[in-house]
Amino acid sequence: MADEKGAPREVRKAAIASLFGSALEWYDFFLYGTAAALVFNTLFFPTFDPLVGTIAAFGTNAVGFLARPLGGIIFGHFGDRLGRKSMLVITLVIMGVATFLIGLLPTYSTIGVWAPVLLVALRIVQGIAVGGEWGGGVLIVSEHAPSHRRGFYSAWSQTGIGLGFVLSASVFALAQGVTSTESFLAWGWRIPFMVGILLTAVGLLIRLRIMETPAFRQAEATTGAKTGKSTPPILDVLRTHPRSVLIAFGARVAETGASYLFLTFSLSYAAKIGVGNGVVLAAVVVGMLAESFAMPMFGALSDRVGRRPVYIGGAVAVIVWAYPFFAMFDSRNPVLIFVAIFVAVVIGHGAMIGTQPAFFTELFASRVAYSGLALGHELASMIVGGFSPIVATALLAWAGASWPIALFLIGMGAVTVIAVAAAPETNPSLIKNREAPAQEAEAAETSAV
Repeated sequence: MADEKGAPREVRKAAIASLFGSALEWYDFFLYGTAAALVFNTLFFPTFDPLVGTIAAFGTNAVGFLARPLGGIIFGHFGDRLGRKSMLVITLVIMGVATFLIGLLPTYSTIGVWAPVLLVALRIVQGIAVGGEWGGGVLIVSEHAPSHRRGFYSAWSQTGIGLGFVLSASVFALAQGVTSTESFLAWGWRIPFMVGILLTAVGLLIRLRIMETPAFRQAEATTGAKTGKSTPPILDVLRTHPRSVLIAFGARVAETGASYLFLTFSLSYAAKIGVGNGVVLAAVVVGMLAESFAMPMFGALSDRVGRRPVYIGGAVAVIVWAYPFFAMFDSRNPVLIFVAIFVAVVIGHGAMIGTQPAFFTELFASRVAYSGLALGHELASMIVGGFSPIVATALLAWAGASWPIALFLIGMGAVTVIAVAAAPETNPSLIKNREAPAQEAEAAETSAV
């Protein structure tokens, strides 16, 4: 990790690069989720009943999540062996090209079953890219940051995710607003995907200017990572940090599961109860924009009071807000819908995702950090994030009401509370008479060698 004084200029540079790079890459990934909720059921699955078509569209969305652990393993391996920076450049290029090609895809009416097949293939490529992106984006900041401000600085990498969502939802809403319904379904939906290639070029210019992290350079010098003689990082992390992987997985259950219910499923739920998509999209944009600036505040709070209290507080907020969230939607009142989404994403989700980068980084030794972060993070994305909208849609079809979906949210919140409560406090400033868990593990491995 960076020394206590840190290198403020390099930290700020890394934070800005991670913020913009992550925003552009997650812009691409989130576009698909929005399109799955609004247009893919009609364009790529027109022969299904509308509700079944929605489930099928969310299913193709989930395929991207299934691919994310594979991307995490591949890019985690090379990120721990060759460096964080090079992997971030590669993942951005892959994501940009895949997103652009989705914008060019012919629909079911043109090429039949090959349309959804190609859609799924490109979604898999997107999943692999974003699965390799998150761990590197976090580490490029957190490994530059001084330990006493790691929560604050590393949270800016998550701000990029929030801004990516805001950007994708805004561009999608703009495309809807300037075209008729017929034109939007014919060609307007393609514009946000094709614009992504221009944003990719901007992201590349930014990422090529950042430096490799001091922690990686130190780990490389200590372990001889490039010699190929050491244990593969993915096996190493499973051998030395299995508990940390499980904690990261459990901590993400409420964070990722709730986020895709609040931000993706809510669009199709609103349509089901007769609320215009424009209202929900606007609420989501405002909520995510506010959350983007709240994330560093929660990260800074975790520097003062610890990672665990802030993270658990966010999970408890999800539990408490589960029933009110859907009750406000059911009112069909635009103001209450704004409040529902604002509280859910800013307070509940924001507290967890803002604390997550520093918390997860401190769970793993630097020499396997990319692999460890990617494994715990992306397994949860695959199992919980990708399938939560499908589960919610199926529960809605079964019950015809929102109460089982609220119970589903409460269950995910409870899992996260238990996982984080079982974790050690990782904030180095609050740990007395011993090193942080990741530093202890790294020291033990070094002495063993």
